[in-house]
Amino acid sequence: MRALIQRTTGARVEIDGRIAGEIAAGLVVFVCAMRDDDDAHSALLARKVVNLRIFRDEQGRMNRSVLDIVGAALVVSQFTLAAETRGNRPGFSTAAAPDEGRRLYKLFSRQVAEHGVAVASGEFGADMAVSLVNDGPVTIWLDTS
Repeated sequence: MRALIQRTTGARVEIDGRIAGEIAAGLVVFVCAMRDDDDAHSALLARKVVNLRIFRDEQGRMNRSVLDIVGAALVVSQFTLAAETRGNRPGFSTAAAPDEGRRLYKLFSRQVAEHGVAVASGEFGADMAVSLVNDGPVTIWLDTS
C-alpha cells in the first residue's frame, strides 16, 4: 500500500458541498491499495503511520507521533498514488481493483483507529474536495513494497 502523509493543523474533506470528514491537528493520509496488497500490508502501513515521528517535541525537533500529540487522522482514498507516468497520460493498472481497494481502504482506517487515533475519512471513489493546512510543510511518502 502507498500513502502520502501531510502533517496538518486542520483539514477537511467535502463531497457535494457537505463535510464528510474533518480534523484539527494530526495527519492527512492519502492512501492507495496496490494490486498485490493484502491485510498484512494494510496493518504494516497503519502501524507506520501512527508511529511516524513527524511532530515537534519541546526542543522543536520532529520526535513525536500522532499518538504522542493525541492527534487525529483524516484518511482519504487516492488511487492516483498508483500512477504510472512513463508517458504524458498516467496509467493506473498497478492499483488494486476497486472492490479490493475499497476493502483495504476501510480496513486501513479501522486499523489506524485500533491504535487509538481518532479517524475521519472521505468516501472511496467519490469526487472529493480536500482542504488542509500543511504544517511545516511536512509531507512524507510511505510504501509497503
